Amino acid sequence: MTAPYERYLQETLISEDALQARIRELGEQITRDYADSHNLLLICILKGGVLFLADLMRHIDVPHAIDFMAISSYGDGVRESSGHVRIDMDLNQDVAGKDLLIVEDIIDSGNTMQYILSLLRTRKPASVRICTLLNKPDRRKVDITLDYVGFDIPDKFVFGYGLDLDEIFRNLPFIGVCRPDMDTSQS
Repeated sequence: MTAPYERYLQETLISEDALQARIRELGEQITRDYADSHNLLLICILKGGVLFLADLMRHIDVPHAIDFMAISSYGDGVRESSGHVRIDMDLNQDVAGKDLLIVEDIIDSGNTMQYILSLLRTRKPASVRICTLLNKPDRRKVDITLDYVGFDIPDKFVFGYGLDLDEIFRNLPFIGVCRPDMDTSQS
């Protein structure tokens, strides 16, 4: 019997072992970079960043708090954002004077992240940095500085490990590429 996701899977882009090894490395680097911070706040961008946050924070050996934001970016289809961004859920705490580390699943155009950065900077944090699991540099439309990158990936529709395919398969322990003939967002 085949798993339900297999009909959508063209290839495994990043294995579970490769993901976990890289996340451990990112956690170690973040620990070194924030060794003197006493007010680190990890901000997870929902929904896709949840698995990444959970695994990443286990490898960060400096005291830190967590909070969550839910952002919607909408436009002419699933793959094309118009740059219009809406906050569906805002942070529950004041970020003034804190070292913020935004934890994101994937950055492609950069429009949503640019909006998040602009918003958070108005709240007077001590610093703001970005940690993304996946980066699609070929799709970038705005210049965004990424401080921590798990993997640069090609412009392919991916799912698994927090990233959804029509809101399912976020639970997969790997990143897969969706078969082009099954990718409903391409229509």
